[in-house]
Amino acid sequence: MPLELVAFDIETTGFEVRDEVTVVGFAVPLGVRVFVQTDGRAAPDVEASVRDRVESHVEVSTHESERVLLEAVGAFAAERLVGSDVLLVAFNGELWRSGFDLPFLRTRLSQRDVEWPFREMPYADLFPVVTNRFNTTDEEGESRSDLAGVYETLCDGQYGDLDPFAESGEAVTAYEDGRFTDLVIHNIADVLRTRELGLLAERYCSKSDFKLKSLTPTRHA
Repeated sequence: MPLELVAFDIETTGFEVRDEVTVVGFAVPLGVRVFVQTDGRAAPDVEASVRDRVESHVEVSTHESERVLLEAVGAFAAERLVGSDVLLVAFNGELWRSGFDLPFLRTRLSQRDVEWPFREMPYADLFPVVTNRFNTTDEEGESRSDLAGVYETLCDGQYGDLDPFAESGEAVTAYEDGRFTDLVIHNIADVLRTRELGLLAERYCSKSDFKLKSLTPTRHA
């Protein structure tokens, strides 16, 4: 039986060590689970607002700080992901130019002294699978390597229409402005695009193309 593919993606306040995680999202077969931190700001009815605009089943929780968000992600992973037949995937989570999601997450977890959430599960980065095993050259002759571009080139594009942002950098401004609904929907679009690309790769690529690795740390606290 194939592993259950779970895609994840994070949003942040920037790229530096002191920047924070603002959103963590997971796309599972039955829907999307999203965690968003508000830095203590009021964010009423975010889940209801998101559900009004997203057709997929979505569960959203708001958290007052980055630490509380990271702890909630750990609890979710322990309940939903650890010990089950899950394949965690991200798009360039840890590869090209060192990737983004996993290195950033490790740094923020260590800064907040929160335990690593992803244990006893395999991980595969979709970036090399998709860009090396598919032709991602678009209609203008440009070889696409970004998530939105690769998805638009290879898939039907429905989740691209869902994304309220033209550029991923707009997520920083949205967080600063307190536009949490738009921020969450952007993350949902990204995890759904990532999962669609993972399912596409599963249909047309061999198991060896996925380069699975364990995310279990060598030492527990």
